[in-house]
Amino acid sequence: MIQQNIKIAVDAIVFGYSNNTLNVLLIKQKYGVLENQWALVGGFVKDNEGLQDAVVRELKEEAGIDVDYLEQLYTFGDDVKRDPRFHVVSVAYFALVNNSVFTLIADTDAADARWFPVNNLPDLAFDHKAIIDLSIKRLQSKLSYQPIGFDLLSASFLFSELENLYCTILEKEIDRRNFRKKVLNFGFVEETNKFAPQKSGRPAKLFKFNHKKYRKLVEDGFVFEIKFA
Repeated sequence: MIQQNIKIAVDAIVFGYSNNTLNVLLIKQKYGVLENQWALVGGFVKDNEGLQDAVVRELKEEAGIDVDYLEQLYTFGDDVKRDPRFHVVSVAYFALVNNSVFTLIADTDAADARWFPVNNLPDLAFDHKAIIDLSIKRLQSKLSYQPIGFDLLSASFLFSELENLYCTILEKEIDRRNFRKKVLNFGFVEETNKFAPQKSGRPAKLFKFNHKKYRKLVEDGFVFEIKFA
């Protein structure tokens, strides 16, 4: 007879974007053997609780936020000692948000909650650095064929902000002329009648994301490829 004593957990990699910097949400452990160590938002799945429900609950309890976009990333469990307390299998999800609109509130077993630049992370508990590294690769891959990066921007944005977002995450300079032409031809980005606050020179038009148009393109199986400079 097989003896099994495995715990199931979830972890949330929440990416935010501001000032041309890709950030990730971390919480500081309040209790236990990993007290005061930084980690991803996450925790054990309750009995009779779905995985995504558990992620949503942990984000609310530990950081005080709700997110609109969640995608399952990977299941981590090959290393049976990835958690020093138990044999834990973790299902990781990643989310994309405009972190400038969130007020973080650390609670339950989190002593603090902060945004950290992905290229300047503190030492992390468990295998959370490896989880973040894999999620960045997934994000870069998806951006090259699916414009999910709009979740990281404000409702209205400069086209240059969209271009800079792609350059920041992909860590490459894109062919901006080709990128602009392709995005506007698809029609899921629309020019508005609004202008950005003028600092110098000509005022720049603001753009918005057309979710309905984008969903229709996804249903039709469109391909969104990025050319690099």
